[in-house]
Amino acid sequence: MAYPVSPSLPIKSWAEDDRPREKLLLKGPRALSDAELIAILLGSGTREETALGLARQLLRRFHDNIPELSRATSAELMAIRGIGEAKAVAVLAALELGRRRQMSEARSLPAIVSSRDAYELLAPLMADLDREEFWLLLLNRANKVLAVEQISAGGITSTVVDPKLVFRKALDARATGIILSHNHPSGQLKPSDPDIALTRKLRQAGQVLEISIVDHIIITHSGYVSFADEGL
Repeated sequence: MAYPVSPSLPIKSWAEDDRPREKLLLKGPRALSDAELIAILLGSGTREETALGLARQLLRRFHDNIPELSRATSAELMAIRGIGEAKAVAVLAALELGRRRQMSEARSLPAIVSSRDAYELLAPLMADLDREEFWLLLLNRANKVLAVEQISAGGITSTVVDPKLVFRKALDARATGIILSHNHPSGQLKPSDPDIALTRKLRQAGQVLEISIVDHIIITHSGYVSFADEGL
């Protein structure tokens, strides 16, 4: 039976089951906490703090929120005592790989046949953000995802969307359909008047270019609303 580990002890002196690397090999990555996974990326600690302790400090700095951590800059990571350039780069590289995996999975998805399909694809990217962002799903004639594109990022209550950029992305991808999506950090699912006006404006522009606006989905931390499902 392994007793609780003192955070001041070097990782090499811990029981094997308590060491992040060994624990991953024995039980698989899903058995590890966020802090343990980050400790593996950091590789080592300092004289005053273990790698796991540093990882916990890092998570606390970003409110134990992985999406918030994923938006951190190298300077913000290196502001934490004990995290230098090499450690910051390792964390940023791992987070970027995770983001690219999500994008790669999107491109290999079957056709989007419901608003739920679109929501499940976009929610990992948007649901937990603390600012508004506007994203596109670009589709071919069979509603298969060709690309997932971020258009803009704004403040807590709004973000600016340039229709020219929306349709440039669609034309570059040779898309015939677009699913619009943005998040409401407030948790409010009801579309605002500007949301409705923007959707109508883009729909009218799409008709000229023969690119259909298939849906507009508002995402929050607790769910979503689909303009198509609501008849909007």
